[in-house]
Amino acid sequence: MATDNTTPITIEATVNTTVEKVWEFWNNPEHIKNWAFASPEWHAPNAENDLREGGKFSTTMAARDGSMSFDFGGTYTTVETHKLIEYVLDDGRKVKILFEGEGDKTKVTETFDPENTNPLDMQKGGWQAILDNFKQYTEQH
Repeated sequence: MATDNTTPITIEATVNTTVEKVWEFWNNPEHIKNWAFASPEWHAPNAENDLREGGKFSTTMAARDGSMSFDFGGTYTTVETHKLIEYVLDDGRKVKILFEGEGDKTKVTETFDPENTNPLDMQKGGWQAILDNFKQYTEQH
């Protein structure tokens, strides 16, 4: 069966803290470097973020053993503080992140266009692992 890589993929997590803290930890490069990777064998040695419509961001994701790395970056198209971020990745794919705060819980929902290289379940799993890493880091700090 052919893989349909045109349907966006959605992942989500509920973070047990306020939307203000979630927003800060999601967007501050000093925090991004502590969570923007899918497994302990990886890290994010560099992160830059110009959080505004038309602003650019870039995060370097690298294997801790130095065997490989890549930059994950794009340009913001929509920024609504504590509510919504939309951007276009450097490869043209679109991403939408919804932040829904309710007291001391915040639901983060990410919807992204898949790429055509890896299976959809692998892409969903990788993005979910990063989101889960974000949740764990944010709740512990």
